[in-house]
Amino acid sequence: MSDDVVLSGRRKVAALLISLGAEQASKILRSFSESDVEAITREIVRIERLPDALRERVMREALEGAQEQRSTSAGTEFARQLLGRALPSNKAADMLARAAAPRRNKPFGFMVGLDPDQLAAALEQEHPQTIALVLSHLPHELSGRMLVAFPPELRADITSRLAVIAPTDPERIREVESVLRKRIAVLGQQGLTKAGGIEHVVAMLGTMDSGSERAILDALAEKDPLLAEQVRKNMFLFEDIRSLDDKSIRRLLTEIRTDLPLALRSASDDLKQRIYANMSSRARQQIEDEMSLHGPTRVRDVEDAQHRIVETARALAEKEEIFISRGREDIVI
Repeated sequence: MSDDVVLSGRRKVAALLISLGAEQASKILRSFSESDVEAITREIVRIERLPDALRERVMREALEGAQEQRSTSAGTEFARQLLGRALPSNKAADMLARAAAPRRNKPFGFMVGLDPDQLAAALEQEHPQTIALVLSHLPHELSGRMLVAFPPELRADITSRLAVIAPTDPERIREVESVLRKRIAVLGQQGLTKAGGIEHVVAMLGTMDSGSERAILDALAEKDPLLAEQVRKNMFLFEDIRSLDDKSIRRLLTEIRTDLPLALRSASDDLKQRIYANMSSRARQQIEDEMSLHGPTRVRDVEDAQHRIVETARALAEKEEIFISRGREDIVI
């Protein structure tokens, strides 16, 4: 995906949600209609890679839009909170400063917002005087972070030249800019990071309650059954407990005793039997007694209990204490 492409509204939203991360994205997604959620989810899956420049452009546009909707002081505070959740503190500060005082049209302004280490790598083979020229036109924080990325000897040479740098012919600046734009574009293509796709959708859905998770998957299945199936294959849902091996179920049961009676109220008979088969007769009787003693229960409470169990299962799987199959790639021979 090129960083100068014009994004559609939904694709821009998808890129923003990817940039914010799964937890924040799931909260924002709840404010959309079911049809919009389905469309945005498809866009997230299609964005296999998100260049850093495009990621920051989308964040910057969201930031500027938020500032336009609020007073200056409130907008700045909102922007600080938004960026603080999505970016490291130093990068958030950079972007906030740029939003307040745009400098894209200034010399080497296209470099603002890019990774300092990548910029240093792009400049390292240049003459120290050229590097000093570039750094002299960049914001102090960015130029300082770039400077420390150079080897100590080169760093000292650049610093001494910066201290006595003279005004430079605009034509010389344009020549250097042209060379660096091309070089950084190549580095950017080499440095694309994995973003979006099935994995992001799975992570995003994994932060939601069971009801929201199921509603989104059902809506997606109506529009694009194949895509929904791909997502489901990479997820672990409450009913998937029945697909665990006996050892994994028994390990999971040691962690979920409190939530189990409530969670099983809407479980399928197959799942109940798989769980009961890995319990003692006494433990099963206790669970059934607790279920029968409960009066009418809110669906949301049942779904919350199921969600907590799923989170526990995922955590145990990450620690390799239980085994969750993901399809043919997990077959052991």
